Amino acid sequence: MDRDYRDLSETKKNLTERIRKIMDILSDLFTLRVFEDRDPYRVLIRTILSQRTRDENTDKSSAILFSKYKNIEEIADAPIEDIEELVKSAGFYRVKARRISEVSNLLIDQYNKTVPDSLNELLELPGVGRKTANCVLVYGFQKPAIPVDTHVHRISNLWGIVNTKTPEESEEELEKIVPKDLWIDLNDLMVQFGQNICKPNNMQCESCPISDLCCYFKSL
Repeated sequence: MDRDYRDLSETKKNLTERIRKIMDILSDLFTLRVFEDRDPYRVLIRTILSQRTRDENTDKSSAILFSKYKNIEEIADAPIEDIEELVKSAGFYRVKARRISEVSNLLIDQYNKTVPDSLNELLELPGVGRKTANCVLVYGFQKPAIPVDTHVHRISNLWGIVNTKTPEESEEELEKIVPKDLWIDLNDLMVQFGQNICKPNNMQCESCPISDLCCYFKSL
C-alpha cells in the first residue's frame, strides 16, 4: 500500500478491541460460507484452481473436474490434456492442470494419498504458496491460520491495522495482532466484505457499517 492509515497512538490493547468489534459486525452482517466438501484434497485442488480467478470460475471448473475424476488416484492418472480441458474456465488452465497432476502424484508417492496438515509440508507441494496452504489448513482441517488474498491485504491496510506492501507481510503482521480465536473466520468474512461493500473500485464508505472503526474513512 502507498499510505499508512494507522493511528500510531493506538495501543495494542485498543487495536485488538477494534479488531474484535469489526469482526463482530462482519459476523452479524455476513453468514460464514458452508463448504459442503471439506475433504483436504478437494480443498487443495479447489484452491489451486482459485488462483487469479473469480469464485464462480473456481466453482465451475472444480465441479466439472470432480464430476469426471472422483478421487486423487483418478486425477493422478488422468492425461494432462484432459485436465486442461476440464479446468479451462478457471483460467491459466495449462499451468493449473500441470500443478494439479504434479501435486496429486506427489501426494500418492510421498504422503500415502494424504494431504499434510502442517504449513511447512504444504509449502513443499508444487504450486502451493502461503495463501493456498493456509486455505487448506482453515477450510480442510479447521486449523487456525490466516489466508491472505488481495481482499485481506488491501482491507487490513485500509482499516489501519497493518501497514504492509505484500500479502506475505500482511499475514505476518495479522498473526501478531489478531486474536487466534478469530483466525479461522477472518478470511471468509473479509473476502465477503471486500466483494460486497469495500470493493476495490467502488468502496461504499458512506454506508459502510464499520466506517467509524476504519482509519481510511477517518482520513477522508
